[in-house]
Amino acid sequence: MTLPFDPAAIDPSDIGEKQVVLEQSHEDAIETVRTACVDCGFGIPVEFSPSELLNEKVDADRDPYYVLGACNPAVADRALDETLKIGGLFPCNMVVWEEAPGRQHVYHLSIMRIAHALGIAPDSAEWDGILETTGELTEQAFASLEAHEDAVSVTEDT
Repeated sequence: MTLPFDPAAIDPSDIGEKQVVLEQSHEDAIETVRTACVDCGFGIPVEFSPSELLNEKVDADRDPYYVLGACNPAVADRALDETLKIGGLFPCNMVVWEEAPGRQHVYHLSIMRIAHALGIAPDSAEWDGILETTGELTEQAFASLEAHEDAVSVTEDT
């Protein structure tokens, strides 16, 4: 399959990519991310550990890796009013993986921005508002994570 654009040429800000590193245990980092999300208006209706599943099912021997599916119901409702296809990307995931014991990488990219870039979401004032709202919520969550006493590194390309 050939994409109509070069993925390597994508500016991380165009897809809402955010990252931070926390010097915490994996379990503490998951709780820190959960709290940051909830405090800025996201709920966490879905969460799971792909590493636990894969280690159990296919003896993968993966390091800790966890996904928190964040959702702001009011924004999700607005997005579905604009395109039912956006549900294929729900929820907005915050991923926590262990880089090394006591060092957790937190990663997010905007499903709303990706849907827009791929043509799944419309070019409209309402979608622009959705992008603005989700961007602000994500900024709040990451500002909280970056201000956390255990945040050691914030990068765009780690």
